Amino acid sequence: MKARRQSVLLELIDREPLHSQELLRRRLHQRGFEATQATISRDIAELGLVKRSGDGAYQRPGAEAPNPETALAALERAANEFLRRIDRVQQLVVVRTGRGQAQALAEALDRASLPEVVGTIAGDDTILVVARGARAAAALTKRLKDYSSE
Repeated sequence: MKARRQSVLLELIDREPLHSQELLRRRLHQRGFEATQATISRDIAELGLVKRSGDGAYQRPGAEAPNPETALAALERAANEFLRRIDRVQQLVVVRTGRGQAQALAEALDRASLPEVVGTIAGDDTILVVARGARAAAALTKRLKDYSSE
């Protein structure tokens, strides 16, 4: 029963973004498995599941980068949720987030492989984005502001 439940759990996370243990529990229930939060928590640990930084959905460990559309959607969600302020100086863009959120947004930026971005460096609440030039930095700044509720 445990092996089958864990197999179904992997199937579920591969098919749709599931962000919480409660959502996992409901999906398992729909498939005929009654599982408590503690059981699901143990399954997550045993399977080594991790949360994607961009959207917080569970994934297999070492899962490949999402396709470009998924990566861009994850960036939009992350920017909307985490971006607090953005400033541009020439080809450098400084992005401010809440405490502990910079890594998640920086990873979403990296995974999106935007043509404007050379790379990111993230701290706790600040990201330094190096753009390909001043115009690329301006385009990136506009894009991120459009994604966010800033």
